[in-house]
Order: sequence, then structure tokens, then C-alpha cells
Amino acid sequence: MAKVLVIEDESRVAELLKRGLEESEHSVRIADSVSSGLNIFEKERFDIVVSDVMLPDGSGFDLCRKIREKNEAIPILMLTALGTTDDILEGFDSGADEYMVKPFDFRELNARINILLKRLVTPFVEQIEYADLRINIRTKSVFRGEQAIALTPKEYNLLLFFVQNPERVLSRTEIAEKVWDTHFDTGTNFIDVYINYLRKKIDKNFDIKLIHTKPGMGFIFSNENPY
Repeated sequence: MAKVLVIEDESRVAELLKRGLEESEHSVRIADSVSSGLNIFEKERFDIVVSDVMLPDGSGFDLCRKIREKNEAIPILMLTALGTTDDILEGFDSGADEYMVKPFDFRELNARINILLKRLVTPFVEQIEYADLRINIRTKSVFRGEQAIALTPKEYNLLLFFVQNPERVLSRTEIAEKVWDTHFDTGTNFIDVYINYLRKKIDKNFDIKLIHTKPGMGFIFSNENPY
């Protein structure tokens, strides 16, 4: 499952992309312009960007260059009605990894996205920050603001999984499989127990709460109350 940023101003095309990618179990955010796309990209973490070239407030090529200034590794796939060799070369020169001409078959688009995701090698990041939370990957130290927070190994792994998947509903099954490498037994509540442990350490004495419960679905890690 990947988090995909789709930048497309044609609402019909954007909705088709969103529906198809979600059916492939990806999480999708939609933007309809260069400015809104950059704004969302700067605030959230994505695994891949899919962008149209002709946008109402500028060129997708310029958008691609600006994204590349902020992140050299993230895969970018460009969609456009401009199919000349010069257009395709400009797309690659701007930093795109793939280029598809409209109209396209969604199955091919999905296949290319999956190939790009498999190629992605995430460089080592020493520190991850979210809101006032900081995690040093090398030392495994955790801070909220200037306050150091001591975590057990499982609490640390659970927090790291949350931070790597912000603003997304995480089910108990997914947490069990990704953090504990086990299938979730609905007759047990060990996920909830550990989340309560983690909440007491990173949320209890802070005004901004980061771990939120979505009844019947799971949990969301966010610096804003999603409800």
C-alpha cells in the first residue's frame, strides 16, 4: 500500500484515478493545481506523485522541478495529452521518472506505479519529525519539544510506524502485521494496550494529542483532531 499524491485539474479524471488507485489498496490525496499540490506535498509524506502537465496555474514540469528540490528520491509519474518527443524529454529533464500520454489504460498506469514503487530505495534518514515530535533513527531517542521520552522497543516500533503513516486510518490488523509481524487475534486487546501505553508517554502531558481513535476502524496519527 502506497500513499499517492494525484495532481489533476480535470475532476472526472481525478476521480477515476482516485477510485482505481484505492481499489488497488493505495491511499490517495487529490490536488487540482500547482500551488495546492505543493502545499499538500510540503505538509504530508507521500510514496509517489502522479501529476498532469497542463494545470490551471502553471506547468506540471515546473511543479516536478520544485518537488525535486525538496525530495530527490520520490517517484514522479507525469500524465499529459502532449505526446511529442520534445514534451516527453522535457518531462524527464524536469525530474520525472515516468511519462504517460492521455488517454491511457488504467491497468498500465497501475503497473507503472507498482514498478516505480519497487524501484524506490529509501535513503537512510537520521531523524524524523512530526509536529513537535522528533525521532532519531540512529540512537532511537524520542523527544516532544525538549522533553525526552523513554520508550520500550515495542513502543518505539509502534510510534515509528505511526509517524511513517500519518493522517491515515491504521487498523489493528495492519498494526499487528507491520509492527508485531503477526496476525491480529480479535479475541485479544494487546494492540489497544500498547497504544494506551504509548498515549500515556507521548500525549498525556501535552495539549496537542497525536494518537486518535476511529471507533470500529482503528487509529489515526495526526496533530489535528480528524473528527
